[in-house]
Amino acid sequence: AAKFGLGYAPDGWQNLQKIFSDYNQQGLVDCGLVIVNEQGRRYDRFRDRIMFPIQDQRGNVIGLGGRVLGNDEPKYLNSPETIVFKKNETLYGEDKAIGEAYRLGNMIVVEGYMDVIALQAAGFKNTVASLGTAITTGHIQKLWRSADEIIICLDGDSAGIRACYKVIEQALPQVTYNKKVSFVILPSG
Repeated sequence: AAKFGLGYAPDGWQNLQKIFSDYNQQGLVDCGLVIVNEQGRRYDRFRDRIMFPIQDQRGNVIGLGGRVLGNDEPKYLNSPETIVFKKNETLYGEDKAIGEAYRLGNMIVVEGYMDVIALQAAGFKNTVASLGTAITTGHIQKLWRSADEIIICLDGDSAGIRACYKVIEQALPQVTYNKKVSFVILPSG
């Protein structure tokens, strides 16, 4: 929890009002912490969620992800895209994984925050996740700047298998004699 900066957003509609003296500032909306509804009422985007800071390669927090604790939907919620946070360019855990991927020559790509945390805790420090989006051409190019092999390890359910096929479509035109993609297919469940 400390290594990844995990936190908690308590239940309640305007908890951030206790933190920010000017809860009405536009910056809170621009960075995605606060939402303004059609009636002009402000409320916190993240409520009753475990919070995952999303960092760039240098370790700067550029967005947040939250996992709901109860049965509410959506189960996972990310910050909206901003001028510094682009989901199709960002990988969760990249700030911690790049050095190890460079050293080992490969990077493991999994589906979610908890997958990254679990694998890094188990010694696979070269693990990242796409942020609930498909792995894009931009992700693949970024991954190959850190390692010559990308290892895709997605869930073994039908959605994970479909995502693997999409990765093949994205990566195949970019594969060269020294850049490759490998797949680990997990059993369903």
